[in-house]
Amino acid sequence: MSDCRSKCNGYYRWCSAEESRQLLETADQYDFQLIREHFEALNRKAGALVIKMRLEKLNGIVMNHKKIRRIMRKFGLVATIRQTNPYRKMAKATQEHRTCPNLLERQFDQGEPEKVLLTDITYMRYGNDQWAYLSCVKDGATKQILAHYLSSTLELSLVERTMARLLKRLDGNIHPDAIFHSDQGVYYTHPKTRLLIAEAGFKQSMSRKGNCWDNASMETFFGHMKDELDYKDCKSLKELRLRVNCM
Repeated sequence: MSDCRSKCNGYYRWCSAEESRQLLETADQYDFQLIREHFEALNRKAGALVIKMRLEKLNGIVMNHKKIRRIMRKFGLVATIRQTNPYRKMAKATQEHRTCPNLLERQFDQGEPEKVLLTDITYMRYGNDQWAYLSCVKDGATKQILAHYLSSTLELSLVERTMARLLKRLDGNIHPDAIFHSDQGVYYTHPKTRLLIAEAGFKQSMSRKGNCWDNASMETFFGHMKDELDYKDCKSLKELRLRVNCM
C-alpha cells in the first residue's frame, strides 16, 4: 500500500513539473535557433566558447558556455574538428631536429690535429647526492681536450658555452676538413647547435642511433677521467669545477 502511494506521489510530482519542463523546452528551442545561426555561419567548426563570444558581441546576449554546450549536445550540433596531419607534424619535427650521417666510421685519429673534433656530455655525481654535467670537445688525433664546460643544469647552453670555448681556443684556425662528431642527442640535433657548427666551418657528423662504439673515443675518455679524478667528495659546483679544470 505504501509503495503504491509513493508511486502515485511521484507521478503527481512529475505532472506538476510538466509546465516547468515545457517552459525549459521552449527556452532551449529559442536558444538553439540563436546558437545554430552562429554555428552555421562558422561552417560548423565553432565550439561553445566561440559561440558564446559571438552571442555577446553580435547579439548582446550573455549565455553561459556550459548551457551552450548542453544545447549543442541536445540538438546534435557537433563541431567539425580539424585533425592534425601526422605527416606534416613529423616533417616539422624532422626539419627542426635533424640528424647527420656518420662521416667518421670510427676513424677517430686521422693523423691531423684539430681535424676530428669529438664531443659528448657526461653526468657527474658528487657531494650530497648532487649532479653536474660535463661537456667536452676532444681532438681525435692528439687526444687532447680542447674545450669543456661544467654546469649544474642539463640545458642547451651547456653545449653552446662549450662551443664558444672551442672557437676561442682555435682562434679562427679551422681545419678546412674539420669534422664535429657527436651522438644523436637533442642538444646536437637542435637547430641552434647545428647553426653554430655550420657557421664555425665544421662538417657535422653523428653516431648511428644507439651505437656507442661510433663515439667510443669520448666514452673511453670519460671512463678514465671518472676513475682517475677524485671528485665525489666535492661540496660545491665551484669546488668540482676546480678539480675538473686541473685534470
